[in-house]
Amino acid sequence: MYRSFLSWRYLVSRPTNLIGIVGILVGVGALILILSIMTGFLDMTRSTVRGTLSDLVVEPRQGERGAGGMVSGDPGALLAALRNEPRVAAAAPQLLWGGIITQRGREAKNYERLLASQSHSSLLAIQLVGIDVNGLARLAWPGQWLAARALGGRLSPAEIEDELGATAFLHSLVGDVPGKDWTLAAPNPLFPFVPPPQRGPGRPKAGVLVGEQLYTDLGLAVGDVLQLATAVFDPARDDWRMNNREYVVSGTFKTRDNETDSGRLYFDRRELADFLGDTRTYTQVLVRLADYERDAAALAPELRTRFAELGLIAAGERFGEGAYELKTWEEFRGFLLGAIENERVLMGIMLSLVLVVAGFTIFAILSMMVTEKRRDIGILAALGATPRGIQQLFLMIAFWDALLGGVLGAVLGTWGALEIDSIERWLSHTFGVQIFNRDVYLFDYIPSVVQPLWVATIVLGAFLCALVFAAIPAWRAARLDPLAALRYE
Repeated sequence: MYRSFLSWRYLVSRPTNLIGIVGILVGVGALILILSIMTGFLDMTRSTVRGTLSDLVVEPRQGERGAGGMVSGDPGALLAALRNEPRVAAAAPQLLWGGIITQRGREAKNYERLLASQSHSSLLAIQLVGIDVNGLARLAWPGQWLAARALGGRLSPAEIEDELGATAFLHSLVGDVPGKDWTLAAPNPLFPFVPPPQRGPGRPKAGVLVGEQLYTDLGLAVGDVLQLATAVFDPARDDWRMNNREYVVSGTFKTRDNETDSGRLYFDRRELADFLGDTRTYTQVLVRLADYERDAAALAPELRTRFAELGLIAAGERFGEGAYELKTWEEFRGFLLGAIENERVLMGIMLSLVLVVAGFTIFAILSMMVTEKRRDIGILAALGATPRGIQQLFLMIAFWDALLGGVLGAVLGTWGALEIDSIERWLSHTFGVQIFNRDVYLFDYIPSVVQPLWVATIVLGAFLCALVFAAIPAWRAARLDPLAALRYE
């Protein structure tokens, strides 16, 4: 009983103990706040990349010879094999190619300035993406389609080769919150490539979807004509040649991924294949699984083996036994996700040093307290207090430091993580400094995810840190000889 009473009295009677409490409070609160924000950024990035890539990405090396023969340039056999797999919910082919925006006439001078600009020249080098959107099939059975998407079940064969079934690209066309920060959404997401009425005479031009950020940066408007150029290989000439074509801006998309929204144009896949001279009809197939968390780890290597035997991918040592041709979306974006995960770990390690500093502070305070309380320790020992009891007395002082600092830090850190977006907006408005640039990340808010297990682990770590650093002063107090302590009293 005396241990609890005296430890609390020693704590409140010495204001210097407040330094240790504040140190633990700052360390715990900062760890919870930063790790919650980094976890939110990681989850937001994972969600964004998952929406544009689907669960699995298959990139067969077309024209290469594998164990099952020559890999075909027709996606039909690959889609049929995926359709027969019960763990696959949907799949869709994509055609990816590189290109550049070129303009003539009055627009040429503006584009010359962009090409000569170090910071804006990258806007004109874009990725051309051809996709399939089977709007007619959905109009035939809209109730079935909506029910399947709502329940997360398998979609019908009529749309299994459709982009909107295999990925979350539909959200990029209509937005999570329609009208919010949206310049020009596609008028009809089921027919996104239908061009607006033609302004002048001439051959009708196909429609193209432009990324929201690229649309804004280039100052485009609906109905504007984009002149595109790309290089394609001509087997007849055994050489590369340039193809040029004009397209009409029919709308925008917004994935909230900076790289995608500023560097992509979406086409109807058949139109893009025609633009490339029908040298390729697809480059990859995106696959959505019925249950990604349950099936992805086991299904990916199984499909690699099966597709290699069927000749759908080249596989072999040259292509990592199919690992380069068939990946989960996490493997495909491993560098990006790994970088954010590494940042979270490094931030956690660096902020943990704050707790170490707080532990050193507690060590210094208790060391001085043991020296100053020699008389009290001698009297306690003379009255019958055991060395173990004296040691526990000083350990309890560190316990109170950790309890007060840890609990207050957990409360403030959790509150700060939950309200970080409102706090940032208030600080930016009050001091006139933009702390979080939403144009860079294209997030509407600062994401944060508070994980109760992490909070408990951080608080427990604060307790362990305080007790470890308090152990040496407490041990010194327990070994103090009462005769030596009272000799000069």
